[in-house]
Amino acid sequence: MVNTKRTRDLLTRSTNLDVNSIVDELRSLRNASLESRQRHNRPPKLPSRKILVGVAEGLSASLFPNRLGSSELADEGIDHYVGHMLNVTLRELMVQIQHELHYNSGMEVLSDEDRQQSVDITRAFAKRLPKVRTLLESDIIAAYEGDPAARNVDEVLVCYPGIMAITHYRLAHELHNLGVPLIARMISEIAHSVTGIEIHPGAQISGSFFIDHGTGVVIGETAIIGKNVRLYQAVTLGAKRFPVDENGALVKGNVRHPIVEDDVVIYAGATILGRITIGSGSTIGGNVWLTHSVPPRSNISQPQS
Repeated sequence: MVNTKRTRDLLTRSTNLDVNSIVDELRSLRNASLESRQRHNRPPKLPSRKILVGVAEGLSASLFPNRLGSSELADEGIDHYVGHMLNVTLRELMVQIQHELHYNSGMEVLSDEDRQQSVDITRAFAKRLPKVRTLLESDIIAAYEGDPAARNVDEVLVCYPGIMAITHYRLAHELHNLGVPLIARMISEIAHSVTGIEIHPGAQISGSFFIDHGTGVVIGETAIIGKNVRLYQAVTLGAKRFPVDENGALVKGNVRHPIVEDDVVIYAGATILGRITIGSGSTIGGNVWLTHSVPPRSNISQPQS
C-alpha cells in the first residue's frame, strides 16, 4: 500500500519546485495588471462559464423537454419539469447577470439599482423564450428538409451541431439585446468550443436558418441573415478591413459584415467580406472569395480553369 504522505514529502524534497516564489511573482504581475486598468481593489467576479454551461443546458431542456430533458418524463409531468427547470435556471442566470452588471459598474458593492436591473433583465428574457422556441422550430424543420441524410426532426435536434450552435446563439442574442453582452458572448462561445461554429450574439438571423456540417463557420457581429438561408462548413461572413482611430486603436462597433437576404445558399469554404449584400435567391459556390454585392438570383462560382 502506498504511503501518500511519504510520497508527497519525498516529491517536495526532490523536485524543489519553489512554488512560494512563483506565487509571489504571479501576485506582482496580477497587481500590476490591475493597476494598469485602474482597478486598485479586488475586481468584482466575472460571470462563471461553468455555471453558464448549465444555464444553456437547462434552457435548452426547458424549450425541448421531450428530447433534451429528462428521459424519465411522463406526459403529465412535463409542465412541472419545465417549470422547475425554468425556476432553477433563470435564478442561476440572474446571479450571473448581477456579476456582469457589478463588474461593469466598477463599484466595490453591487448597487440596489443593478440588483433590480438583473431582475428586470431576467424577467424580460424569460418572456422571450416562447419566441426563441418558435424560431428554433423553424430552424429544425429547415435542417430536416434541407438534408437528405436526416431521417427525422428528432435526429436533427439531438445530433446536428448546427442546431446546437443556433440554439445557443438565439438564447445569447436575446441576452445581448437586453444589455448583458458578456454573458451572451460566453454562451455563444460555449457552443463554438463544442461545434466549431462561431456566431456572434450581435448578429441578426431570421428563421429557418440551417448550417449543414458546420465546422469552421464564422458569422460576425453585424451580419444580417434573412429567412431560409443555408450555409455549409467553413463559410465566413466576416469583415473586409479593420479601421483604426487617430491613436491606432481599432474602431469598435462599426457596421462591417455582410447582409444575406432570404433564400440564399452558400456552399463550403466561401468567404464573404465587408458590408455587402447577397441578393435574395442567390447561390454562392464553394471556395468563392466575395467582396462586392450581388443582385438577387445570382449564381456565383469560381472561374473554371
